[in-house]
Amino acid sequence: MTKNEKFLQVERFLIENQNAHYRLAYSYVKNKENALDIIQESIYKALQSIDRLDEIKYLKTWFYRILVNTSIDFIRKHRRMTVMDDEILDGYLPRTEDEQTDMDLLDALNSLTAKEKSLIILRFFEDLKIDEVAAVLEENVNTTKTKLYRTLKKLRLEIGEGI
Repeated sequence: MTKNEKFLQVERFLIENQNAHYRLAYSYVKNKENALDIIQESIYKALQSIDRLDEIKYLKTWFYRILVNTSIDFIRKHRRMTVMDDEILDGYLPRTEDEQTDMDLLDALNSLTAKEKSLIILRFFEDLKIDEVAAVLEENVNTTKTKLYRTLKKLRLEIGEGI
């Protein structure tokens, strides 16, 4: 496959999956502008390193790895800065019982480390299979399973559901 053909496939993948990419970036930073910055930087990195993509069938995991790493790097660089999005500000208004449960889950997710959060987001929010999550995180499948179950247990405890 020529570099130009590979470029066209990457471009099509990015356009077709732009909403999923935005959701993933947003789940890390909780801010529209920062999420868009992360996506832009991830696309730039992907296009710069397109030669490293050996087989097009790994395009999804390859780009997700770039996007997750860029999101984590962004969080590390901007650790001290906190930007509140409208949705977060709405959280200070009175809520219904269902909204309270959602906030408990969001609070529990935010208490996780970046790696733990990546596991949950990729597996359950992005609906990737365990082997795809392992490929994105560059880990063994069994290690990923173990970490995922440990993280789910931690989430249950954080929310207060016990085991």
